[in-house]
Amino acid sequence: MKKPVVTIEYCPKCGWMLRSAYFAQELLTTFAEELSGVTLKPSEANGTFLISVNNDLIFDRKTKGRFPEIKELKQLVRDIACPEKSLGHSDKA
Repeated sequence: MKKPVVTIEYCPKCGWMLRSAYFAQELLTTFAEELSGVTLKPSEANGTFLISVNNDLIFDRKTKGRFPEIKELKQLVRDIACPEKSLGHSDKA
């Protein structure tokens, strides 16, 4: 089975590249064995911040009205990429 790819599409005009890179670093550290990679994709649409796994949208900043918490993002990715994986302290409510 092919490992999933996470894509983070962000608005460069909004200055969200560093946030995207931080999220990518966290995901690649947590899912070093489970992910094929994390792609950072500058968006041409203002205010965009979308996160998808294998092109399936899992988080949209505009819809949610906020950015994801890192714990929440890890849980969303885990649920698709490797549901059996424990996230340790990030799994606690």
